[in-house]
Amino acid sequence: MSGSVVAIAGGVAGALLIAAALISLMWFCRSKHPRNRNSETGSSDPSALAEWNRGGPSGSTARISGPRQFSLEELEQATKQFDDSNLIGYGSFGSVYKGLLRDGTVVAIKRRPGTPRLEFIAEVSYLLEIRHRTLVTLLGYCIESGFQMLVFEYLPNGSISNHLYYGMLSLILYGTKFHFSYLHISLAVLTETGQDPPIKLEFKRRISIALDAATGLYHLHSLKPPLLHRSFKTSNVLVDENFIAKVSDAGLSRLLERIEEAGPSSQTSATAFQDPEAGVSGIFSEMSDVYSFGVFLLELVTGVPAPDAESLGPHRNLMQWVESRQKSNNLVDRRLLGTFTSEGIRDFIRLALLCIVLPGIKRPKMDMIVLELERIREKEMALTTFMGEGTAIITPGSELFT
Repeated sequence: MSGSVVAIAGGVAGALLIAAALISLMWFCRSKHPRNRNSETGSSDPSALAEWNRGGPSGSTARISGPRQFSLEELEQATKQFDDSNLIGYGSFGSVYKGLLRDGTVVAIKRRPGTPRLEFIAEVSYLLEIRHRTLVTLLGYCIESGFQMLVFEYLPNGSISNHLYYGMLSLILYGTKFHFSYLHISLAVLTETGQDPPIKLEFKRRISIALDAATGLYHLHSLKPPLLHRSFKTSNVLVDENFIAKVSDAGLSRLLERIEEAGPSSQTSATAFQDPEAGVSGIFSEMSDVYSFGVFLLELVTGVPAPDAESLGPHRNLMQWVESRQKSNNLVDRRLLGTFTSEGIRDFIRLALLCIVLPGIKRPKMDMIVLELERIREKEMALTTFMGEGTAIITPGSELFT
């Protein structure tokens, strides 16, 4: 199996270059500090914030007037004057710093050059009102000294990318062509978390992570009007200390479109997660997010980054990539062996393929995806409880769809 993993590396090198720049972005975007609306929120009031940091009563809310505007002095103090030692990543919104607020709240601060604009404040005010237990919480903003800054809650276990791709670091040591920045960022992430190796992600845990992420996207799509993520990917799924997953960067693509000098940074370049139809038409829809979610499911199954269009070549698509791995019995992450049932893994893969089917009109909506993942998880829990962990029959990849 190790030989097959090395073989995959060449096919996914292109995807890794893109995943690299994003692994640290979502990794560190978390703190503990809320506002008003929906489940599991709090407020900018210190007492409410303290309760949030203690875990707080589920579903607690507090009403405040307007978004919280942090002062530059407060954020400089939190990051030691934005010292490089607190720089934890880069993303579409610029540099990301880990900070410690005066009240003890750990936050992730995203900073980019930009002048004060009404569009920025209006959009941030809208995003601050979106609250859900499966979404990374935006706490507030700051616009001073020629910078636009966003303050997010910080999650200690970082992105799922780090936990899935951890084993890929070994490929670098074997001479695979990886960009140096991927090595640098990945090692920085591992140092930051102190996890070596990351927590094992058995199949049932991956189902739960997928369900949390699907619930987050479903919440965005259920808003009126719906909010499209447009940049959903594995590195945008973060996990807290209990490995509860949350979707990060919801609304950032929309925000970047509305502020000056958004430029190419606001438009995600073509990656494995981009819906081919949206790439051609330039029109994004809920089905575009569904496609991205399907690629996320495939990465949860394979444990490796999905290849982008350039890596696949002119006459192949992601569906064919999956089929080729099935035929070579190299589809399922070897770290999953002994933790799943054949029926469970088959249903999970089928759902992933349904999410990336073309044309997009044939894809399920997020509410149906949530229901299906709940069904798969419940059935998998029941079967493995009855059979015992590790006793599942492993079906070869080539037989999964017969």
